[in-house]
Parts: sequence; structure tokens; C-alpha cells
Amino acid sequence: MKLVKNTLALAMCSISAFPAFAASIDIYGRADVSLQSSDEGEGSFSEVKSNASRLGFKGTHALSEDLEVVYKAEFEVDLDGDGDVWKARNQYIGLKGGFGEVLLGKNDTMLKQSQGKTDLFSDLNADIKYLWAGENRLNDTITYKSPSFSGFQIGATYQAEDEVDGKDSFSIAAIFGDKKLKKSKVFASIAMDSEVKGKSKDGAASGYFDTVRATVQGKLAGFTMGLMVQNQENIDTGAEMDGVMVSAKYNLGEVTLKGQYQMANHADGDDRSGITAGLDYKLASNTKLYAFYTSFDMDTGNDEDYLAAGIQYKF
Repeated sequence: MKLVKNTLALAMCSISAFPAFAASIDIYGRADVSLQSSDEGEGSFSEVKSNASRLGFKGTHALSEDLEVVYKAEFEVDLDGDGDVWKARNQYIGLKGGFGEVLLGKNDTMLKQSQGKTDLFSDLNADIKYLWAGENRLNDTITYKSPSFSGFQIGATYQAEDEVDGKDSFSIAAIFGDKKLKKSKVFASIAMDSEVKGKSKDGAASGYFDTVRATVQGKLAGFTMGLMVQNQENIDTGAEMDGVMVSAKYNLGEVTLKGQYQMANHADGDDRSGITAGLDYKLASNTKLYAFYTSFDMDTGNDEDYLAAGIQYKF
């Protein structure tokens, strides 16, 4: 893989129209597959599941000392063979400089990005998108991110209508700190969507939403604790949902213990919640084994339970 990366990088440099400045290209990815027992209300069944496995290409090309092109083309890869082999994820091109960064293409909204790493079971059955709307990756977007000022950064996403009868939408966020908590002990954000189309995976909410989300995560006495609160309103029906999510993890050498609780209280009285416990075992810096148990309690609809063990490899 290193040979492939180096060869591609050399080729990019050799055809560059700006020989004084270097171009870069990185090939990266993640393979994540679990064996699990799933009960979605009609009896349990076993399955092998690919959890947002992906392959991507990203890089930069310096146009001058103060300006560079940035780009990414990322694809979800279905490793269990049940769905489409390739599915588009974030794919964009833009410019980066002292003014910040401007990206055009398909991208996560700023509200989605504002969660940082607070969702400890992202891309698994307990992902917060299961009960909440707002986890959107949109086509036809332009995204601006400011430079960081003493740890603070602002960002905005605009989605174009794309057709005569379409709707445009906005997503904005203000963020403080480092989402990996390596440069700061606290990560915090406040974000808002305006007329963004989305849905929750449980089927309880679908349409165009105005959403407000606040997130904080930090380290305390060896624990990494997270809190997220959200209000979403369907702009066509007026239906609202108030939600809270709390998460915690603790490292014991190569083992990380994790827990998460999320609730969604809909204005019509349909209350839903999910609780998850899990652990990761680190085999190497880029490889881990993991296990988790998730249980959803639904006022309407079927309760659901998932028990899984899997492996994740990053490159």
C-alpha cells in the first residue's frame, strides 16, 4: 500500500501545472464487519453486517504559498455482499487558505459535523441517527469553514435547490476544541439546521426540519464523558421532538469500556429510547475487536435488540 501511495503521489507531481509546488494524494479506508444477532420485533436472526466500510482518496495541491486545492472522493464499500458494492459518501473539491476553507460537492452538514466524536457507536445500530433526524450528508452543497481562532471555529453549509420546485437549506455551527480531545480537554459546539430534509432511521420522523443541537464532551477522572441535546421541528407538520444523549468511555490498557443512552420524546407522546454497552480491544494502532449490546424501547412500534461482535481495520 505504501508503494501504491508513493507511486500515485509521484505521478501527480510529474503532471502538475505548477511544478514549484507539491501535490499529494492519500488512499485511505476502513473495513468494519460484525457478526450479530438482531431482533427487530418479529424474532431474532443472525447476520454478517458491513458497518459503513469505506475507501477514499483525498489530497491537496499547493497553488501558491497561501492557497491550495483540497479534494476528497470517498465511497462506502459493502463488504457483506447484501447491498450496492459502492455508495457515495463525502465527495468534494475546494480551496483552502488564510480565509479558511470552501468546499463544493457532497458533504456532511455542519450540524452533523458538530457532534465530533461524542456518538461512541457511530455507524453501528446505536448511531444517534436511529432516533433523531439531522445526521445528513447532502448533495449540491457549498461549505465554508473559518480558520481556528484560539480553538474556536465557525462553519456553514448551503444546499442549492437543484431544480425549479426544489428547496434550498442551511446548516451552521460554532465549534470549540479538538474533537479527538488530543489538543484540548473539552470539545463543545452549537449548531442549527434550517429547512434541511432528513429522517430518523426508526421511521418516527421524516420531512424538512428546523433543528438545534448542542454538544459537549470532555475528560474527567479518567472518563471521557459526552452530552448532546437536540430539538427538531418538522416545518410542514409542526411536529417536534426533544432529545438527550449521554455517553461515557473508560480506557483500561488495551480495553475501552463504553456506554451510551439516547432518548427521543415526540410531542405526540411517542417516547423512544436506546441504551448500549460495549467494549473495544485494541490489537494494534489501526485494528480493534469490539462487541456491543443495544436495546431500543419504543412506545409505538416494535422494541429492538442487537448483540454483536466485530473487527475494524483502518488504513
